[in-house]
Parts: sequence; C-alpha cells; structure tokens
Amino acid sequence: MATTPESTAVDRTSADTAATDTAAQWVRPTWEEVVEAHSAKVYRLAYRLTGNKHDAEDLTQEVFVRVFRSLENFQPGTLDGWLHRITTNLFLDQARRRSRIRFDGMTEETQSRLPSSGPGPERSFEFNNLDVDIARALEELPPDFRAAVVLCDLEGLSYDEVARALDVKLGTVRSRIHRGRAMLKEKLAHRDPQARPAGMPRLKLPRVAGAS
Repeated sequence: MATTPESTAVDRTSADTAATDTAAQWVRPTWEEVVEAHSAKVYRLAYRLTGNKHDAEDLTQEVFVRVFRSLENFQPGTLDGWLHRITTNLFLDQARRRSRIRFDGMTEETQSRLPSSGPGPERSFEFNNLDVDIARALEELPPDFRAAVVLCDLEGLSYDEVARALDVKLGTVRSRIHRGRAMLKEKLAHRDPQARPAGMPRLKLPRVAGAS
C-alpha cells in the first residue's frame, strides 16, 4: 500500500500525541524517593570508580546533592542513565581537581536525609570483598579509562549507554574500553596460570560481583 503525504502527516500527528500523553502522565519522583530507590546502586558505582569506602561515600553524597539541585529540571527519561552521568561526571571532575566536597546551599535538615555513610548489610559483602588485585588495577587506570571499563564491564552498560553517560562519541568509548582492558590485562598478568612459576600453588580467583 502506497504511503501518501496525508497518511504520513496523520501518523506523525498520532506519534506526537502519544508522546505528549506519555509526558503528561509521567510524575516526577521526589528527591527522597530517588534517594531511597537508587542510593545503593549509586554507592556501588561510586565504590567501583573510586576504589575505597571513604571516597565512595563522599561521591555518593555529592551525587544526591546534585540531584537535589537539579531534579526539578529532569525530563521524562531513565533515572538510572541520568544518575550514571552525574556519578561518572562528578568522579572525573574530582579526579581532575582533587578538592574537598562541599554542600553549599543545603540546610542541615536536608543534609541529614542524605544516604547513610554505609551501603547497608545486604551490600556489605559485595563491597568489602571486591577482588583486591582487580580493585588495585582499576585504581591505577587513568580516570577516563576506569570510568568506561567500570560502566561497561562491572555495571553492564552497553557501549551506547556508556557513550551517553560520559557524553563522548561511541568511537571514543570503544577506544577507552579497549585500552583500559589491555592495561588491566597487563596489570593482572601475574594472575595468569600460564605465567605461574613451577611449584607455585594455583590462586583461586574470587568472582567480582556484577562483572560480566
């Protein structure tokens, strides 16, 4: 059946109407709801990026400070993707400037409702048992490469999603992940059974939670 200009216009109008209806039905979550639903995932990503509990706690709190200030401007979309962008961008900013995090403009009451300093008992084992060698190797990667590798290989994002989170081109993401993985392989070469000296006992490799 041939497509006429009139039918194309009708289809376009119907799609625009559906999109408008969806936006009208969407209800923006409150800041408290975002914190409750997403703080554990944000902390997990922050921990994997920073490599230590103290910096992960600081980064998590800074993420929700940013969310507190920006939530009213958030448009219908994926909160997870938005939080990935905020977390990784803040991590990269901090890696470049290494300055102390401040909570200017927030009341004490608001600060008291930020996520607690720990991930909770259900997450403690995962965070505290991140493979030591892998955590150290990740920490030694350049921040841009570390962010790409963590988002892809530990958080399970696709290349397209990583590109959106980091606001870079797909080719740049592919390059960073490829080079980051190569660096990790080099840093973890001592874990290769083929490179183990004769007589050395085999090292049991603990599984990194969330790794693909």
